[in-house]
Amino acid sequence: MVIGIVFSLALLCWLAYRGFSVIVFAPLCAILAALTVGWPILPTYTDLFMAKGVVFIKNFFPLFLLGALFGKVMEASGAARSIAHAIAVKLGPDKAILAVTLAAGVLSYGGVSVFVVAFAVYPFAVHLYRESNIPKRLIPGTLTLGMFTFAMTAFPGTPQLQNIIPTRYFGTNTFAAPVLGITAGLIMLVLGTIWLEYRKRKAMAAGEGYGEGHKNEPEGGEQAYMNPVLACMPLLVVLGLNLYLTNVIPTWEPPTQEIFKGVNLKGSAAIWALIIAIFCGVILAIILGFKNMKSVDNVSSVLSAGAIGSLLTIMNTATEVGYGSVVSSLPGFKSISEFLMSIDPGTPLISEAITVNVLAGVTGSASGGMAIALEAMGARYLEWANQIGLDPEVLHRIASLASGGLDTMPHNGAVITVLAICGLTHKESYADICVCSLLIPVAVNFAVIPVYSLLTL
Repeated sequence: MVIGIVFSLALLCWLAYRGFSVIVFAPLCAILAALTVGWPILPTYTDLFMAKGVVFIKNFFPLFLLGALFGKVMEASGAARSIAHAIAVKLGPDKAILAVTLAAGVLSYGGVSVFVVAFAVYPFAVHLYRESNIPKRLIPGTLTLGMFTFAMTAFPGTPQLQNIIPTRYFGTNTFAAPVLGITAGLIMLVLGTIWLEYRKRKAMAAGEGYGEGHKNEPEGGEQAYMNPVLACMPLLVVLGLNLYLTNVIPTWEPPTQEIFKGVNLKGSAAIWALIIAIFCGVILAIILGFKNMKSVDNVSSVLSAGAIGSLLTIMNTATEVGYGSVVSSLPGFKSISEFLMSIDPGTPLISEAITVNVLAGVTGSASGGMAIALEAMGARYLEWANQIGLDPEVLHRIASLASGGLDTMPHNGAVITVLAICGLTHKESYADICVCSLLIPVAVNFAVIPVYSLLTL
């Protein structure tokens, strides 16, 4: 029974690594696992796989849609580029690594899609690294440090999906466990910067400079930039409104009509807060950047592109959730879950961190791996936490941190995209990506658990 699950998971991982669509092959792999125990194909697909996938879409589609629209509008308006340029100019070539990291981190923390961030920050990274004669091969590691670590999973309030998904399973909000998150995030930022500075000094001591003949070098020429203060306003609106509404919405009284009875404020408040915050951010970004987008038709095109992009993203994640629901229902999964739940009898944190990390690594997706793990075991982790008096906010933060570790294996789609944008290969740059966005986050994730446990004794 367990062999069928392992084989199915390994097959899905291999197919994802080879570039096959999980939308097509996740249901096939789920059915394959079900066939090993004699389950019928069609009920497995319609009443297990599709049922859970649709619930995920119902819960999170507004955020996928609004997040994609926000990223596209910030890109098309020039706001993302202006923020990156302002940080690069302020810190200068002498602090090129820190400047690129912070530029990527600020945009990610403001809710801009990592793909938009990479496109926006890359030209300034090239300019700074070329001027400082830092090897170009270090740019992907610097970008991923800013995009995939402290700003995506650690800092409280970040509107990235990896910080949103746990709210549905643990009844928390995006500001869960702020001290733990800030501490972990700062450690990741410092260690990642130290590593990249070490790599820079080592390369320059060996006589290696920026290099020549690189691919995808950005074109030169002067560009007009939006005022950086105005460019930052949509980000600040998203973060500020999210913080305000997170505290206000739980006090809201649902309508008395029969149709709204039983509304779960605890599970929905964080989602509602972000829906309103990001929607307002989109509107403000359009208003401030309308001059650069030039016409209503261009605004329409930008919004359409964002909407279409969000569909592919949520379908990928929803199919992984559907796959997880089938696998977690199989008899053999009970043995796996019992093993994972027994890893540390005193707390669910170690088990949760391992489970989320492994599944994120297998799927090559932080949000997909986390969704599978929490769909299968989130309720049990919450029950365990309640039994020992553990704050669910800590479960939230550890799950979020864990999603941003092993997910950046070589087959991760975002890693492949960043390398393509930079015109570099895995051989040239993956080692630094691995250290900054995989090894350091995993180490920090597991290091903060015993520290937190000791401090709360």
